[in-house]
Amino acid sequence: MNLPTTALDLPETAEPTGEPPAHHRAIKSFVLRAGRMGSGQVRAMEELGPAYVLPYAAQPLDAAQAFGRSAPVVLEIGFGMGDATAAIAAALPDTDFLGVEVHSPGVGALLKLIGEQGLANVRIVRHDAVEVLDHMIAPGSLGGVHVFFPDPWHKKKHNKRRLIQPDFVARLCTRLAPGGYLHCATDWQPYAQQMLEVLGAEPALRNTASGYAPRPHYRPLTKFERRGLKLGHGVWDLVFQRV
Repeated sequence: MNLPTTALDLPETAEPTGEPPAHHRAIKSFVLRAGRMGSGQVRAMEELGPAYVLPYAAQPLDAAQAFGRSAPVVLEIGFGMGDATAAIAAALPDTDFLGVEVHSPGVGALLKLIGEQGLANVRIVRHDAVEVLDHMIAPGSLGGVHVFFPDPWHKKKHNKRRLIQPDFVARLCTRLAPGGYLHCATDWQPYAQQMLEVLGAEPALRNTASGYAPRPHYRPLTKFERRGLKLGHGVWDLVFQRV
């Protein structure tokens, strides 16, 4: 089962209106969907949002100011309900994590986890990740990028909507510092194969494994992933490094 991370699983008719026709459509990292927020998520949004949700601005982010320190920054594109983000941030306290998500319940859920666990190294931007990448992330400024369980767009005619495409990966590479990494994970094998082909063809990246990578220690198993593994479903991690 895919987490509601990069692209939120919606029928095609639920996309925002006013976009250009499909053949002219720019890359977007999400599809909007409605979602109800629990009382705890609403309270977290009200109480913690002002401190941990950064406003989108079409100018480079001053990460040291945003996090109150200088540390490596990892960008996570589409964090779903934030469980993995919180777990990774807790396990890697010397790294700062910038999560980008448009799904309100997910933002509220991660804020709730931030409050419960006292996580000082997480900030959130509630905006399209492609625009955040293009305008808020300075070239060569990221220590890493996480893209976990993006929408696989199962139908062949929709494959072009997948986020991991050559142009987008090339843009990601410009934001990675030399030695920085790109970590993708998916539970849809055809998408895993496409990811491997796309990342392997990018000259600015090198594969840290001979093919798919073992799951890095910092990426926790989600409840959906555990359930899928019990049913015999596979999960594929890809970890590439900026040369």
